Amino acid sequence: MDKNRELFETAPIPRAVAAMAVPTIIAMIVTMVYNIADTFFIGQTGNALMVSAVSLTSPIFTIFTAFGNLFGIGGSTAISRFMGSGERERTKHFSSFCFYSVIVLGIIMGGGILLGMNPVLKLMGVDESNYIFAKEYLSVIAMGCPFILFAGAFGSIVRSEGAAKAAMAGNMIGTVLNIVLDPIMIQGIGLGVTGAAVATVLGNIGASVYYLLYFKISNTQISIRLKDFRFRRTAVQVFSIGVPTALNSLLSTLATILMNRIMVGYGTDPVAAMGIAIKVNTMVIFIAMGLCNGVQPLLAYNYGSGNRKRLMGVFRFTAIASVIIGTILTASLYTVREPLIRAFMDNNAIVSYGAKMFGTLQMSCPIIGLMFLGTSTLQAFGKGLPSLLLSICRQGLVFIPMLYLFNHLWGLYGAVFAQPMADLVTVILSMSVCLIIMHRMNRVEKTSK
Repeated sequence: MDKNRELFETAPIPRAVAAMAVPTIIAMIVTMVYNIADTFFIGQTGNALMVSAVSLTSPIFTIFTAFGNLFGIGGSTAISRFMGSGERERTKHFSSFCFYSVIVLGIIMGGGILLGMNPVLKLMGVDESNYIFAKEYLSVIAMGCPFILFAGAFGSIVRSEGAAKAAMAGNMIGTVLNIVLDPIMIQGIGLGVTGAAVATVLGNIGASVYYLLYFKISNTQISIRLKDFRFRRTAVQVFSIGVPTALNSLLSTLATILMNRIMVGYGTDPVAAMGIAIKVNTMVIFIAMGLCNGVQPLLAYNYGSGNRKRLMGVFRFTAIASVIIGTILTASLYTVREPLIRAFMDNNAIVSYGAKMFGTLQMSCPIIGLMFLGTSTLQAFGKGLPSLLLSICRQGLVFIPMLYLFNHLWGLYGAVFAQPMADLVTVILSMSVCLIIMHRMNRVEKTSK
């Protein structure tokens, strides 16, 4: 029995979860640092217009990431399920389909942003004061779109066969390059926001090269060869799971755009402060996501193999771990929220706004992992529709009405409060849906016996 198969089938659950989740958590921490780096180093210039420009255009980067996740999560869950059911040849069809799809889509999306730059910037809420900075930043990010999609997607694809450390290494390469290049490009060479974007793109190019080398030199069961490309049946299964994931990110982007447009009405400082607060809040969010994304292959494999007892064991252990980790992280970060905000930008007004915003955003963080676990579990089961509905609820049906209602009732901080409230509602919904589906699975299994 090879090492990965032993991990999926017989290893003690705590060890199996740790083996899959710890590298993924590290990769997500690296991704978190990656996302924070641009804002941090631009903040060191002391220019609030630069910080607000990056904050306003960051939803475009999130959109690129969303489409990378569409193929990464959609493809990886299918690959793990078919490995569990012993259909190894089909795993090659999925990985090859995802490889060529993200490259083509990346070229189309990047080109579209460059051709429609002015309307896009206007939609993001960019005005005359930060237009030049926003355009410089977004132009470079758009040119790197194929690499951003590929690096995002293939971290999940590589992890789907149990190679969590290899997936982590790709993420780390991209982030280290970005962090090293950021101060050099932004302040050393004096490129400002353009330098930040160049560092981001070069980091994704580095990660992409690593994943290509992985396919070249490792003994992998997945493929990027054109002869393994299949479209019709493969696309349907990838999209059925990947679309809810992408939609969640797209709705998150829409929510960020709407939030930014509300913040603009309160001035430049709240826009910059909210951008920083959201970045810092990802310290909890990304670790919770890393834990739940890490166990997704375990859930999918055991669902595919029909091992319900092990499946439930992984689910329960991960749920408990997510709440414990979320509570510890939230309490720790709350006590140092002001120094964290000040580390990005030493501006008293921005620190004051940012600390209050950050404290509000953290209200749902102790249990936020349960929401990600619910979504990961549904995706592992191939339940596209319930996953889609939950995605629509969190940042769409629940958050957007709350955003405008709370802003109307309580102003600036009411708008910020909408996010943790929407998270709380979605946690309740996601756990309820998962438990109902698992109960039905157990009932069907008992009936068949």
